[in-house]
Amino acid sequence: MASGREIKTKIKSTQNMRKVTRALEMVSASKIRKAQDMMKASRPYARLMRKVIAHVAQASTDFTHPFLTERTNVARVGYIVVSTDRGLAGGLNSNLFRRTLIAVREWQEKGVDVDIVAVGQKAVQFFRRIKGVNLIGTATHLGDRPKLEDLIGVIKVVLDAYTANSLDRVFLVYNDFVNTIVQKPTVHALLPLQLVATEMEQAEGAGADNVKVEQKHDWDYIYEPDARTVLEHVMGRYIESVVYQAALENLASEHAARMVAMKAASDNANKVIDELTLVYNKARQAAITQEISEIVGGAAAV
Repeated sequence: MASGREIKTKIKSTQNMRKVTRALEMVSASKIRKAQDMMKASRPYARLMRKVIAHVAQASTDFTHPFLTERTNVARVGYIVVSTDRGLAGGLNSNLFRRTLIAVREWQEKGVDVDIVAVGQKAVQFFRRIKGVNLIGTATHLGDRPKLEDLIGVIKVVLDAYTANSLDRVFLVYNDFVNTIVQKPTVHALLPLQLVATEMEQAEGAGADNVKVEQKHDWDYIYEPDARTVLEHVMGRYIESVVYQAALENLASEHAARMVAMKAASDNANKVIDELTLVYNKARQAAITQEISEIVGGAAAV
């Protein structure tokens, strides 16, 4: 059995750890409301933008934008992976990376190369260690109020690569905020837009978002001043809005996961302290009993 001094040292260190976990829990609890407000304010715009883009993909426009063309021979795909900058968020990042690796391995088994754009320090550190993927862009330290300007660089890397036929498909991976307890690792298609339309049709069939996408018809929108100018502008805003929304969803998920994880850590620390205190009391009682026995034994010998 450990000595009383060693047990008291363990109790003290556990108490200090509990102070840290409680502080982190309170910080995340105070920040999660603001993160949820930003996420909820931006979510309707991002969802309606996806709906508009899905309808545009069904139109028969005279101008064929590169984002509207689905390539049959897929040689290289790209993933924009949105993670956190800091740890201590339970299994939030590990579940996201596991979901990403499953999708990456499926493409690699087909002989398709994979490029990764990492948003968040944890994604950068993780995919730098993964062999077989090419890290082509990074964005870190977005803070508690992400700005679109911080994401423009990595978005442009992906769009330029797709326009230059270096990428044939682009996917977005992030943690979708369901509630404080549940954060769902999600993979969405970004390009080409036919994949977005198909994905939304499948989601509508499953009862998600209540979105209905029209089938292919011989109609088109009226563009002003012309189709090229409007579509190029709308396509860029679409990618920016969806990626920015993913960053906000992931931020709310981060604070929720950290709050839950730190609360569990604080509860475990309380249990450990109680157990160590019981062991310490038993050890102290045993020492006292031994001393009394020695005194009585010495007196009886005299």
